[in-house]
Amino acid sequence: MKVLSFKPGHSGTIAGVDTESGELLFSYEAEKDSFLRNTSITPDAFMDAALWFQELPDVLTLSGWSKTQLDSGSTSGAGYLGIGSGSEVIEKKSFFGKSVDYYSSTHERSHIWSTYAMSPFPQGQPCYVLVWEGAIGDFYEINSQLEIKHLGTAMTAPGNKYAFLYSLSDPAHTLSYGQLQNDEPGKLMAASASGNPGPVDKDEQEVIDFILNHKTALAPNDRENLAGSPLYNLGVDSQKFKDLAAKFSDALFNVFFDYAKANLKKGYPLLIAGGCGLNCEWNTRWKNCGLFRDVFVPPCTNDTGSAIGTAVDAMRYYTGKAKLDWTVYAGQPFCDDIGVSDMENVVASRLDLSEVADALYRGDIIGWARGNCEIGPRALGNRSILAAPFHTKTLDRLNTIKGREASKPIAPACLEEDVSMHFDWNGPSPHMLYFQKVTNAALKAIKHNDGSARVQTISRDQNAVFYDLLTEFKKISGVGVVCNTSLNFQSTGFINKTSDLYHYAKMVGLDGFVAGITFYRFSDR
Repeated sequence: MKVLSFKPGHSGTIAGVDTESGELLFSYEAEKDSFLRNTSITPDAFMDAALWFQELPDVLTLSGWSKTQLDSGSTSGAGYLGIGSGSEVIEKKSFFGKSVDYYSSTHERSHIWSTYAMSPFPQGQPCYVLVWEGAIGDFYEINSQLEIKHLGTAMTAPGNKYAFLYSLSDPAHTLSYGQLQNDEPGKLMAASASGNPGPVDKDEQEVIDFILNHKTALAPNDRENLAGSPLYNLGVDSQKFKDLAAKFSDALFNVFFDYAKANLKKGYPLLIAGGCGLNCEWNTRWKNCGLFRDVFVPPCTNDTGSAIGTAVDAMRYYTGKAKLDWTVYAGQPFCDDIGVSDMENVVASRLDLSEVADALYRGDIIGWARGNCEIGPRALGNRSILAAPFHTKTLDRLNTIKGREASKPIAPACLEEDVSMHFDWNGPSPHMLYFQKVTNAALKAIKHNDGSARVQTISRDQNAVFYDLLTEFKKISGVGVVCNTSLNFQSTGFINKTSDLYHYAKMVGLDGFVAGITFYRFSDR
C-alpha cells in the first residue's frame, strides 16, 4: 500500500510511505524552496508530492490539528490531543474519484509514532517516549505489542513557556493576545547559549516560578502580570537576559529530568519528539544523564515529522508494522532551472571538489546545493553555506550574510572518523542535535561562548559527495572540518532552485556557489 500523509497548520508537510517495503518515499515541507518559514501546505508542495505516484495512493492520512486554540473544539482530523479511545478516525473516502482508506490520528500520536518509526531500535523493543513541544510535555511507554501507555505529564506547554520568556524580555514585542511567535524558542535557545547559568537571584526566581508554575499555555498579554519586575522588557541583547535565559533553560529541563528520574526506572531507550527536541543542550543532557540505555532524536523532531508519524500510525493500523527505512535527504529534489548564460559576472565550471576545497581554504564563502533537501530544519550538507573554520572574522562575515547578531554561533560539519580529534565526542552525530566541547583551539569560527559546538558528523555512506569535499579540504588544510550553516533567505526554508541561489548569492555577497554539478564563481569579486 502507498500512503499519502498531510500535516495541516504551521510547518505543513506532505509525506509518502510504502507500507510493503516500509520505506519513507519522501517528506516535502511546504517552507522549503524559499517559502516563508512555518508555512502551511502550498499547492507547490502538493504538486511535488503528486509526482511520486503513478496512480492514486491507497491510504490517505491527515495528522490531527486544532484550527484555533487547543480548547476551542474546532479541530482538523482527529484533533490535537489524545492517545486512547477517540484519538483515531478510520473511514473510506473518495479521492479524485478513487475509493481510498482514510486514517487520521491526533497530533500527539503523530509525534510518538514519528520518533518510534525513525529510531534505530527494532520493532518490539520497548521504549520510553518524551513529547515536549508547544502544548505537550508528557512521557509515554511503547511496549513490545506497539501499545502506548501514558506515564504522565511533567509540564503543560513547555515550548510555549520557553517562548514566553523571550516575549517578556523583548521591549519590541507588540502582540497583546493570541499565540507567541514561532521563532521565539530558537531566539531564546541562542541567547541561553551565551548566558551564564549561575545562582538565581530573587527577581529571576520570581519570573521563573511564574512561568513554570502557570497551569496552561501563556499568551503575550500575560506579560503584564510581570510588568512590575525589573526583568520586564529587559532587552534581549543584554547579558542579563542571556544569563536569565540560561537559568530558565536549566530550570525547565530539571522539571522533566526530576519527573523521569522518579518515574522511568526500566532503563529503556528514550525517544524524543516535539520542537523542544531541537534544543541541543537538553538533548546532550538526556544522553549523558544515565537514566536510559540510549537516546534518539529524529532530525524532524518538530512538527515537520508529524506527516511521517501519522503515515506510520496508519501503517501500524493496517499492517502491524511501525518501522521505516528512511534517509534525512528525503525532501524536495534540487531544481537546476537556469544556466550561466542567465547570470551576470559569473564564471561556471564543472564541479571539481578539490577546486571548491581550495576556494574555502583561501577564505571564500560558498553556497552548496545538491541532491534532495534535508528533512527537518537543519542544513546537513545538501543546502548549506560553507566556509573554513579557522578565523573569528569568518564567523562575523557568516553572521552578516545570514542577517544575524554577530555573536550567534555557526555549526561545524566534520568527518565522522576525525570527530574525536577535534571534539569531545566519539562516533556519529549525523543530524546536528547534540553539543560537543571543541578540543582543537584552531577552530575559532565554530565555538560557542562556553567552548562547545553543534557538530554534524559525515560518513561516506551518509553523504558521499559532501564527505569527499571534507576529505579534499583536509588534504589542503589538515582538518576535515568546515563551517556549515543553512542556505536560505532570511525567515524562509532552504533554497531549492539555481535561480534563487544566484539571486541570494548576489544579494548577500557569497564568493561563489555550487548548484548540482556546477561550480559558479563571481568574476567581479
